[in-house]
Amino acid sequence: METHISCLFPEILAMIFSYLDVRDKGRVAQVCTAWRDASYHKSVWRGVEAKLHLRRANPSLFPSLQARGIRRVQILSLRRSLSYVIQGMPNIESLNLSGCYNLTDNGLGHAFVQEIPSLRVLNLSLCKQITDSSLGRIAQYLKNLEVLELGGCSNITNTGLLLIAWGLHRLKSLNLRSCRHVSDVGIGHLAGMTRSAAEGCLNLEYLTLQDCQKLTDLSLKHISKGLTKLKVLNLSFCGGISDAGMIHLSHMTSLWSLNLRSCDNISDTGIMHLAMGTLRLLGLDVSFCDKIGDQSLAYIAQGLYQLKSLSLCSCHISDDGINRMVRQMHELRTLNIGQCVRITDKGLELIADHLTQLTGIDLYGCTKITKRGLERITQLPCLKVLNLGLWQMTESEKVR
Repeated sequence: METHISCLFPEILAMIFSYLDVRDKGRVAQVCTAWRDASYHKSVWRGVEAKLHLRRANPSLFPSLQARGIRRVQILSLRRSLSYVIQGMPNIESLNLSGCYNLTDNGLGHAFVQEIPSLRVLNLSLCKQITDSSLGRIAQYLKNLEVLELGGCSNITNTGLLLIAWGLHRLKSLNLRSCRHVSDVGIGHLAGMTRSAAEGCLNLEYLTLQDCQKLTDLSLKHISKGLTKLKVLNLSFCGGISDAGMIHLSHMTSLWSLNLRSCDNISDTGIMHLAMGTLRLLGLDVSFCDKIGDQSLAYIAQGLYQLKSLSLCSCHISDDGINRMVRQMHELRTLNIGQCVRITDKGLELIADHLTQLTGIDLYGCTKITKRGLERITQLPCLKVLNLGLWQMTESEKVR
């Protein structure tokens, strides 16, 4: 008896369709009625984010999304009112408005006019017209929000952070990249330092403060006291923090990833403070901190030996520093030492001999390495990623 695909039960078809990419899911719905019905099963669309251009009215759009169980939406261009989305998807879980430059406080205010308990994720990155006024609406009506992306929203101030600290107690992830007006006062609000006005976002686990130039070590003091559940902290390009601030961070036992990239005032002393504390860091990035040298590697080996990822790009380290570090770093999986121009084949040989669990290494711009050192690195048993970038061999040196 011949069996055709049209004989399969709808549940089996839905299982097959669930493995297709989004475009093909839509295409199979156009084949026949049976396939359309099977493709509309909610299991087919589980976890899918609808990417929409909101231009002209389309009465069937949101009923179609709801029928398929889609609750995550990204708006690619916004030429209609945002309230059109909110009204059409009352059970929306994730709303991505990143890069919608024409979104204003007024437009967002018309959309958020009542509580939306289902919304967990809101991305307003690069919505440059958004101000503290919108954060007031968000704090009032999106009480269950867990992720808020505000990167590049340069009009946000400490007042906006006070509103967030007042209303968004379930927030777990907050991105404030390049929010240039945010200062220590705003971080204090988030950390619950002003309890009379706001409880704070004490459940935060992920905090990005990249390029917030007004922050000082006082912010780190606030963070260490109030945000005790923090797991990931990004302070890259925060030129106002110094070695002294590392003392505050050194006893945050929940912290497993710290990014200090291009923090110009962090030196070997700061790394010493981190290593002498009770941190259990798995990831540390001090790339382009030009005051970091070989002594830092000795401190890392003494107190941060559980690291799985270490980035030291463009730091003033040498083979001697590598020698002082490698014997204790048994857990290290990723090592980025690009543009460390003092590293030679001797350093690579030490890495190959002792860091046998490495899966990735960046040697971009390490101009003193040769074929001999490279051959040793390529013999690492677990190596999957090798970035050489500017490094070049002569024709006679090339590995064959």
